[in-house]
Amino acid sequence: MKRKTLGTILLPVLAIAGLISLNALTSDPHPNHKNFNAPADNAGLTLPTGFNATVIAENLGAARHITVTPQGEIYVKLQGAKDGKGILLLHQVNGKAEVKLTFGDGGTGIGIKNGYLYASTDEQVYRYKLNAQDEVIDPNKPELVVTGLLSRHEHEAKAITLDNAGHLYVNIGAYSNSCQVKDRQKGSPGQKGCPILDSAGGIWQFSATKLNQHYGDGVRYATGLRNVVGLDWNKQLNQLFVMQHGRDQLHDLFPQYYDTKQSAELPAECLYAIKKGDNAGWPYMYYDQIQHKKVLMPEYGGDGKKEGGQNAINPAAAYPGHLAPDGLLFYTGNQFPAKYKNGAFIAFHGSWNRAPEPQAGYFVVFQPFANGKPTGKWEVFAKGFAGTDAQTASGNAQHRPCGLAQGPDGSLYVSDDARGSLYKITYKK
Repeated sequence: MKRKTLGTILLPVLAIAGLISLNALTSDPHPNHKNFNAPADNAGLTLPTGFNATVIAENLGAARHITVTPQGEIYVKLQGAKDGKGILLLHQVNGKAEVKLTFGDGGTGIGIKNGYLYASTDEQVYRYKLNAQDEVIDPNKPELVVTGLLSRHEHEAKAITLDNAGHLYVNIGAYSNSCQVKDRQKGSPGQKGCPILDSAGGIWQFSATKLNQHYGDGVRYATGLRNVVGLDWNKQLNQLFVMQHGRDQLHDLFPQYYDTKQSAELPAECLYAIKKGDNAGWPYMYYDQIQHKKVLMPEYGGDGKKEGGQNAINPAAAYPGHLAPDGLLFYTGNQFPAKYKNGAFIAFHGSWNRAPEPQAGYFVVFQPFANGKPTGKWEVFAKGFAGTDAQTASGNAQHRPCGLAQGPDGSLYVSDDARGSLYKITYKK
């Protein structure tokens, strides 16, 4: 959904839309505040009763994805290098996290697997050997895992995750909104066969153990995904899950079919359960969470009502448009109440293009799971990152949640790439 070059286009707006799960097609955009802690007690956040949030670090830089070691050390990936370095190692002392080491290049993806720290730039994935304390042994000598990843300066962030069978998964975002002949031009038709899909708009799989792979050595694991920033390997199901950023500007480009309110809420931001060979349908269709169906894109003959994507998979869950899901984490800890076990936390970075409706998002959502599938109503788990209601509505957010990580004790960590804060959320009965 989010495009860097348009990220500063923010207009005042009026009201916030609620999230909608496929398994709970009605939702309340206004959580029951009786069951929530006061923001003053939680670093400015509103949380369910029993939860507490603290800011353990500030001014880190544009903190994107994060990972926490079994020892409680925190690796933070910065979008751009700060003081020439793009990875921070933080050590927790007395409720605060202090920078212990800086190294590497900027980007988005980071993760630990089998004695290595994996990290990505917009064009590469590399790794560092870790010692027994999960500290990088030589920060000046990364091992190159994959190079030559496609980066066309739109949706260029390379989010990554790893499975338990020696595979690395990398998002290759489409360098387009909807594969038009003239990108983001009013009324321009879609390109026949969408050539972008040959090299982008999907998830690529590589070996996590083989060095010096090139882009062409990878396998296109799934296609039809416009852009994925939040992704996680579900260990309970042994399956990849991703959050797609839906397309933009339905009203701007096709005002004959969509009014501004429809354009603010459509299309859905979708959670997909991915298997090898899956096609999620972009750019030929989008999912409409209001009509509860896959709809043909207007660039390919749609009018907002015609169904499309007959060969595309259905989303596992769907949420209102343009909220920008940048983090996905399946919670496996025991600190939080039992209902959170094996459910999904989603960090919504926040919108830029819902005007004249209010901008929205800037919160962390919990999606319950049961029997391996989303179930029940979504919940706004942590909100208040943006600041005041006026700051939220205008899009002038003070903080934007981006990365999610689980600590060894079951605590939840949330990064902020607007002002570089790092939040730690804990639970106590």
